[in-house]
Amino acid sequence: MTDVPLSCSCGKVQGQAHKVSPVSGTRIVCYCDDCQAFARFLGRETEILDEHGGTDIYQLTPAQLEISHGVELLRSLRLTPGGLLRWYCDCCKTPVGNTFSAGLPVVGLVHSFMGDKTRRSLNLGPVRSYVMGKYAKGTPPARPLHKGFPLRLLLRVMPRALVNRLLGRHRPTPFFTAEGQPVSEPLIVSEQKQPAS
Repeated sequence: MTDVPLSCSCGKVQGQAHKVSPVSGTRIVCYCDDCQAFARFLGRETEILDEHGGTDIYQLTPAQLEISHGVELLRSLRLTPGGLLRWYCDCCKTPVGNTFSAGLPVVGLVHSFMGDKTRRSLNLGPVRSYVMGKYAKGTPPARPLHKGFPLRLLLRVMPRALVNRLLGRHRPTPFFTAEGQPVSEPLIVSEQKQPAS
């Protein structure tokens, strides 16, 4: 296990992901339309998405995360009122990750917040699953590509989340207050007025 440096592209938000390894978390590539919409909202598609619209994500616990600089620059949004909380840096629109709630100890860190690509691949290991392939652009290379979210992956993630919750690994967290509220009031993107044409 190792610590992985975290940084936004301008360097104002920095931290570390602790005790990272291929077995301590789950690495996936998600092609869903929401991940693609998040990248478009930030104006960072070419940096976040692969050529088929996939986002490389590493799932770990909030307790493994430390934001040492710039925590006040974290912002959150939901693409729909009941959607995931998607976190980014207000300074340069670097995506940070996705959370479900304060009580569920799962954070999906976006690769572009996790430092050097070569070092990241060594630390995180291979991609375990390519999910939500029905939203992929074009035809991704031949590999296990799932149209949705495979049961096998859920059976890996959910028991681990339950154990981590029982062990209290949903705290500390840089994303939520002690009362369980997001540290940044979520912007609801679907409720934003569209510009007049």
